[in-house]
Amino acid sequence: MTREIYFAGGCFWGTEHFFRKIDGVRDTVVGFANGRTPDPTYEEVYTDATGYAEAVRVCYDPAVVSLSFLLDGFFRMIDPLSLNRQGGDVGTRYRTGVYYVAEEDLPEIRAAFDRAGRRLGAAPVTECEPLRCFFPADGRHQKYLEVHPDGYCHVPLKAFRYVRLLQDLGYLLGDETDEVARQANAASLIRERMGFFWVGFYRVDGDSLVLGPFQGTPACQRIPFGKGVCGTAWARGETVVVPDVGQFPGHIACSSVSRSEIVVPLLRDGAVTAVLDIDSTAIGEFDAIDAAWLEALVNII
Repeated sequence: MTREIYFAGGCFWGTEHFFRKIDGVRDTVVGFANGRTPDPTYEEVYTDATGYAEAVRVCYDPAVVSLSFLLDGFFRMIDPLSLNRQGGDVGTRYRTGVYYVAEEDLPEIRAAFDRAGRRLGAAPVTECEPLRCFFPADGRHQKYLEVHPDGYCHVPLKAFRYVRLLQDLGYLLGDETDEVARQANAASLIRERMGFFWVGFYRVDGDSLVLGPFQGTPACQRIPFGKGVCGTAWARGETVVVPDVGQFPGHIACSSVSRSEIVVPLLRDGAVTAVLDIDSTAIGEFDAIDAAWLEALVNII
């Protein structure tokens, strides 16, 4: 049995491609949602005079993927604080929205809005409405990025890899309870899928972090509380993104080829128990997109 939900996330080409990466999504159709005129053309919607949003009908199997997974992924894919704009696309047709057909989905949708608001520190400007109408776009727009893989896409390309990684990591770790086993497989899968130079964990041990499971070159064995990028993320209890490690005060150099870094704390009952440390040989590798997805990954780990 499949269920359906409709997402407006800016240009529908990239939004559709994002959802097609998710296991359990059975079908997608791009089109126009919640406007005023019957059966509009793409050119009519493009004028912003019809009131429609570019949207994607997502049909999914709830036995494979949950509505909450789709919603949380959607809020990480878009910029939920940008009104009538996603990437370089501007206009009311590019507004973001969640349009539901089943009233019983509304509590779960509202919960996802709340989670996004807490993560962002502000309420999303994304619409939340019942679906009033939806008209499919013509065939040239359907599955556009599969037909034109080099076509325009406003969605950051790494979001496509992260959503698949997030789902597969859940499958891989399953119900295993050993923390070292979970961290070891997580480090391996993240490095394999994303191609980062170094991926690993440092575990809290008294007043320092001790090296845990990792993938990459030999690393520092212990890092004091509050020192370096890892110790700083531990002390703050929040993700730290460093575009250029050479500009970070007190940076601890485990490798001379590491140029940028992101460190995400693992929390249990509000206390940091470990940190996920990822390094790149490129300056400026990591940004808020990486932070949002990696924070979701550590919630699974």
